[in-house]
Amino acid sequence: MEQENKNNTTEKKQPINSQNAREHLANERTLLAWIRTSIGIMAFGFVVVKFSLFIKQISLLLGKDHSLPPQHGYSSIIGIILVAVGAVVLLLAYLKFKKTEQQLNDENFVPSSKLVFALTIIILSISVLLIMYLVESTKRY
Repeated sequence: MEQENKNNTTEKKQPINSQNAREHLANERTLLAWIRTSIGIMAFGFVVVKFSLFIKQISLLLGKDHSLPPQHGYSSIIGIILVAVGAVVLLLAYLKFKKTEQQLNDENFVPSSKLVFALTIIILSISVLLIMYLVESTKRY
């Protein structure tokens, strides 16, 4: 019984020729690049939230009479959204990795740039929101 299970598992794994191995390794490098991107997005969101908290603490320390702009909490919201976007990018990257891996195994690879397009639109939207927020906050001075 145990021998049959071992044979079933080994039958699923096929030996990979050198060209196919390069393709699989390239797929893994792409996944790692997406992981670095998602970590960068999450780290940026974390910094935005922490900087917002730092500014709030400084304004409390200095008193409310000083010329710091009023806090609306947009920085915290944007930071949390960035962390969530980073997590979603990580999940989508893994799903794309598995899909590409299956296509390479089936020798039926079809390239797709949907993830890149979606990430570009999301980051562009967040950038526009950040620019609007920064322009509005500089008008208060």
